[in-house]
Amino acid sequence: MKQGLLHIYCGDGKGKSTAAVGLAVRALGSGMKVLFCQCMKNGTSGEVAMLKKLGATYCCCEKAFGFFWNMNEEEKKQAACAYTGLLQEVTDRALREGVDLLVIDEFMSAYNHSLLDREAALEFLKNRPAKLEVVLTGRDPASELLELADYVSEIRKVKHPFDQGIPARKGIEL
Repeated sequence: MKQGLLHIYCGDGKGKSTAAVGLAVRALGSGMKVLFCQCMKNGTSGEVAMLKKLGATYCCCEKAFGFFWNMNEEEKKQAACAYTGLLQEVTDRALREGVDLLVIDEFMSAYNHSLLDREAALEFLKNRPAKLEVVLTGRDPASELLELADYVSEIRKVKHPFDQGIPARKGIEL
């Protein structure tokens, strides 16, 4: 692959992370080196074990902070430190290890709530290696990210079981 592009999977519908996992599986099946990172998640969702089994490198924060709106100010400071460190780790690894595809799942939430260094994130995205394909997922991407993106796919919720009180189910939403 000569030119790596920037993908954004966004919207309020279910399937953003699933689309990113699908692209990661496709890349792995084509012999590409994949680094799959999750922000705002603790590494227990069902896709993690399979991505590792298929050969992807996986990382997330060791500590789960939960949803932003449930964090107190101290937890927000700790999360910002942790996610800024995670961003630095994955960008360094992507460069050092010659990664072909970097997925940062739930990037938008960490970015929008300033739980990572936004300037460092933009600098990396603007100056990433020419062959590095990057996927960012999450709701409400900032205008500067939309401007940088080569692909923007919006997944819109029409109906969701959570609205009827059905909690997330292992293997489907988790």
